[in-house]
Amino acid sequence: MKVFYGIQGTGNGHITRGRIMAREFRAADIAVDYQFTGRPKDTFFDMEIFNDHLWCEGLTFSVKNGKINPFMTVLKSSPVRLIRDIRQLDLSSYDLVICDFEPVTAWAARQQKKKTFGVSHQYAFQYKIPRAGSNPVSEAVMKHFAPVDIGVGLHWHHFDQPILPPIIDTPDIAKRVQKNRIVVYLPFENQQKLIQSLAPFKDFEFNIYSFTPDLTQRIEHIHCKPLSLHGFQKDLHDCAGIICNAGFELASESLYLGKKILVKPVHAQMEQTSNAAALVELGYGQMMNKIDPKIIEQWLGITKAVRINYPNTAKYLVEWIKNGMPPVDQGWCNQVWSSVRAMPVELS
Repeated sequence: MKVFYGIQGTGNGHITRGRIMAREFRAADIAVDYQFTGRPKDTFFDMEIFNDHLWCEGLTFSVKNGKINPFMTVLKSSPVRLIRDIRQLDLSSYDLVICDFEPVTAWAARQQKKKTFGVSHQYAFQYKIPRAGSNPVSEAVMKHFAPVDIGVGLHWHHFDQPILPPIIDTPDIAKRVQKNRIVVYLPFENQQKLIQSLAPFKDFEFNIYSFTPDLTQRIEHIHCKPLSLHGFQKDLHDCAGIICNAGFELASESLYLGKKILVKPVHAQMEQTSNAAALVELGYGQMMNKIDPKIIEQWLGITKAVRINYPNTAKYLVEWIKNGMPPVDQGWCNQVWSSVRAMPVELS
């Protein structure tokens, strides 16, 4: 079997999920070619597992100071280039096309009538899951941005729908955590203002990761670091909690590791607003609509979290592909969810 796999690269969550799927494909001896879109080519990092992957610009949203900028989103989009990239992508030699919410791959497959399987959190929105900030435009974008023949959605809870648990690494859990160590990943926020908001909390150590770390401000308990797969994973493993945007993958990893979570959704981004609402509804985390020192202070004082023993969902999916991709029904999804439990964790 020869597979083409398109991955949205706007944020790092899709890429993280792709790395885990790539590992399982390699273990199953399935040949896969990868394509990434959504941000400049030179901003991708730790991509070795994807071999000689393809890249094109694709589509993305322009975000500044934690808000989607509609004008810049339209200005940076190039319909002519997008149509050209879709037409130039030749999928004729592939047995299966997989799409992680990546529009060039999805629309090229549709034009060439290639069977397309989509796997991402976004495909869970075709079912009845918690929603917030929804409107006809956002629902249309979710539906038509990267359409597929079979969409397998992922979420933190099944909500009695045919969706699967997150695709995450399942490392050993730290026996002890640094209770005052906090990881911060808010790359779409103003980093200087973020540092100023965290500066008063001198009893905590903050490790801030971003595309462009602010190294000009020297504050003893705040460490600004460039994005790094291994460095970030080590800090995440050792910390007590994480402050981040309301993307899906990082919160999933944090839940598996038993970290307390505070999210700040990107403004006017329906998926993130809905994710924040789901975390609060499930009792898995807290949220703030803006960088609010009072909410941060209250959250820092929390000494409990939730740990969820998610399975190796990627392995289930690769086995499902090898078995001919039978219909995704509630029975199979229930089987994948059968061992999942949410357990309280003491952080003190």
